[in-house]
Amino acid sequence: MGAKYETRGKVAVITLDNPPVNGLGFETRTGIAAGIERALADAAVVAIVLTGGGRAFSGGADIKEFGSSKAIAEPNLLSLIRLLEDAPKPVVAAINGVVMGGGLELALGCHYRLAVAGVDVALPEVKIGLIPGAGGTQRLPRVLGVETALNMIVSGEPVKSELLASLPGQKLFEPLVAGDLMTAACSFAETKAAEHAGSGAPLPRVRDLKARHDNADAYFGFARNMVKGMAKHFPAPAKCVDAVQASVGNSFDDGMALERDIFIALMMTPESKALRHAFIGERAAAKIADVPQDTPLRAIKKVAVIGAGTMGGGISMNFLNAGIPVTMLETKQDALDRGVATIRKNYESQLKKGKLKADKLDQRMGLLSTTLNYADIADADLVIEAVFEEMGVKEQVFKQLDAVMKPGAILASNTSTLDVNRIASFTQRPQDVVGMHFFSPANVMKLLEVVRGAATAKDVLATVMRTAKTIRKTAVVSGVCDGFIGNRMIEQYSRQAGFLLEEGCTPAQVDKAVEKFGFAMGPFRMGDLAGNDIGWAIRKRRYQDKPGMRYSKTADLLCEMGRYGQKTGAGWYDYVPDKRDAIPSALVVQMIEDHRKTLATAARAGGEPVLAQRKISDDEIVHRLVYALVNEGAKILEEGIAGKASDIDMVYLTGYGFPLHRGGPMCYADSQGLFNVVQTMKKFAANPHDDASFWQPAPLLARLAAEGKSFT
Repeated sequence: MGAKYETRGKVAVITLDNPPVNGLGFETRTGIAAGIERALADAAVVAIVLTGGGRAFSGGADIKEFGSSKAIAEPNLLSLIRLLEDAPKPVVAAINGVVMGGGLELALGCHYRLAVAGVDVALPEVKIGLIPGAGGTQRLPRVLGVETALNMIVSGEPVKSELLASLPGQKLFEPLVAGDLMTAACSFAETKAAEHAGSGAPLPRVRDLKARHDNADAYFGFARNMVKGMAKHFPAPAKCVDAVQASVGNSFDDGMALERDIFIALMMTPESKALRHAFIGERAAAKIADVPQDTPLRAIKKVAVIGAGTMGGGISMNFLNAGIPVTMLETKQDALDRGVATIRKNYESQLKKGKLKADKLDQRMGLLSTTLNYADIADADLVIEAVFEEMGVKEQVFKQLDAVMKPGAILASNTSTLDVNRIASFTQRPQDVVGMHFFSPANVMKLLEVVRGAATAKDVLATVMRTAKTIRKTAVVSGVCDGFIGNRMIEQYSRQAGFLLEEGCTPAQVDKAVEKFGFAMGPFRMGDLAGNDIGWAIRKRRYQDKPGMRYSKTADLLCEMGRYGQKTGAGWYDYVPDKRDAIPSALVVQMIEDHRKTLATAARAGGEPVLAQRKISDDEIVHRLVYALVNEGAKILEEGIAGKASDIDMVYLTGYGFPLHRGGPMCYADSQGLFNVVQTMKKFAANPHDDASFWQPAPLLARLAAEGKSFT
C-alpha cells in the first residue's frame, strides 16, 4: 500500500505499490517521499526512476480520502511534486499502462518522462466536478501547448501516449520506448546524470517552460462559450478554462495559486459532492457484503435469449457487442425474422452514423443464431428470458428451461416486477435462477438490476455481476419485492404525478418543472416513451392485490382512449409520425379537466372536501415527486432490498434519468438535510387530496433525521 525501493546499479528505483491503479493515498505518498530522501542521501545513487507496479503508473489521487485529514496530510501531492522537482539528482518517470490525474501531475514534476506506446494519459478531475489541483492546469499547457492541454482538461478523456508523443514541439515525453521500459529508463537516467554532472546546468523543470498562445483572449473567450453550452449544470468545465488561461501570461506561482483556490472552492460544491458520490457508488455497487471478491465464477461463453421482441433483441445486442455468441429462441419463425431484422437495422444505423465499421457489423451478426426449439439452446451457459410480463407465461418458459438446460447453466428472468422466488420455484434448480432486469432500450441503457432470489447461489450472483461488467452495464443488486428497487420507487413518483394532475397541473407543467430540476424527461414524457399500457397492466394488478392503494384515474382514462404513447402516436402528448417531439394535447387537458369535475361531484355527494383547482409551484411539483422516491427508497433500505443508499442512487442515475449533478435521490435528500425533508413531507401529508399515509416518514428516514445523520 506504499512504495518499494531498490537500486539497479547507480539508479534508485521507486515503485508505486498500491493496487489496482497505484492511487496516491497517504501511505503511497509517504513511501515515495521516503524513497526520494533515501536516494538523495545515498552517494552511490546518481539518479532516480519513479515507476508504477502492475499495470499502471498511477491512476491519481485516492478519492476515498477526499474530505478527510489524510487527503491533505504531509507529504501532500503538491509537496511531493516539489520534492521531485527540486531534487539535485535527475528524476525520471517510467510510465506504463495508465497515468491519470494526480499520477500525471506527479510525472510532470519529474525532470524527464519515458513512456511506452498504449499508455492512457488523462486529467479526468472534471468528471468528479473538480479541476486538477496539483499543477495540472499549469504544467500540461507548458508541455503540450494550450489548446491540446485545455481540450484534455475540459473533456477529462484519456489520450494515447503515442498520439501525444507525435505532436510537434511536445515536451511531455522523450521518444517512446520500444523495448523494456525499466531497462531503458535506468540507462536513460544514468546518461542524464552524467550529462548533468559534466555540465553543471540545472535540471529541466516543467515550471520553467512558457505557456503561449498567439491569440489568447479570443481563444479563451471562444472556449468559455463552448463549455457553457455543453455543461450548464456543472461549474467545473468553465473553471478549467479560467485556470488554463492563468498559465498564459502569468507567473507559474500565480497560476498555481489560482488553480488551488478554484480546486478548493469546487470541492465544496454540491455538484462535485454528487459526482464523487456517483463515482464511488458505481464501484461500490459491484461489492456485495456476503459474496467474497474471490468467489469462483462460472464460465459464460454462450448465451441464449428467449424472445426476439424489443427487449430480447436489445439484450442480445449487448452480448454480440462483447463478442459472445447468442441464440435467440421464439415460438414463430416470423417473430424471429423480425427480431433479427431489427438487430441488423440497429447496427446499420450505427454504421451510417460512423459508430460502427462494416466488418464489425458482419462479425456481430455472425455470432447470432436463431431457433424455434428449446433443445437447441441446451448447451448455453446463460439463458435470459425476455417474454411477456405475466407469471403464467414465465412459468411455461422456466419449466421448459429446467427440462433442457445443462447442469450449471444460469437461468435468468428479465422480469421488471414479478416475484423471482416464485419463478425459481418452477424449476428443480432454484440456486441457478436470478433476475437480470435490463432497461429499454436494452442495448443502450447502462443499468442492470440483478435480482437475488432467496436461493440464488453466490457464484451465480458473482458471475452475473462480472458478466454485467463484460457487457458494459452498471449492475446493482436488488432483493425480491414487487418492482425491485427502481420500479417500486417509480410507482410512488408516478402516483404523485397523477395527484398533481387532479389538483390543477397539466402534464406539460409537471414535466417542465422536473426537467428544469435536471431529469432527462418528466414522468409523462417517460410514460409515453415506455408505453402507458405497461403501467395500466400493473395498476390493474394493484387494484386486486392492494385495494387500499389510491391512484389518480387519469392514467386509466388515458389508456381507455387508446393513447398508449409514442408507439400509438398519442399518449399524454400528441406525436407526429417518425418524430419524438411531445406536443401538448388539448384532448388530454380536457380529459383531465372533466375528471376533476367528476371528482368534485362525487365529493359533494359524499360530503367530502371538494377538490379545487389551484396553482401549484414548480418547487412543490419537484419535491413531491423526488421525496416520494426518497421515502420509498428509505423503506427499501430498511427492508434490505437494497444493500446501501448509493445502490439506490446508481439505479436512478443510470436507469431513470435522475440528474447526475444532484447525485441520485438519496444523495439529494442528504444535501437538503433529512430534518428538512421530513418537515416538507409533513406539509404534503396535510394536503387532504394527497395520500397522507404515504407521507408518514419511513422509520429509517425518521430515525436518521432525528439523529442528525444521513443516508450516504
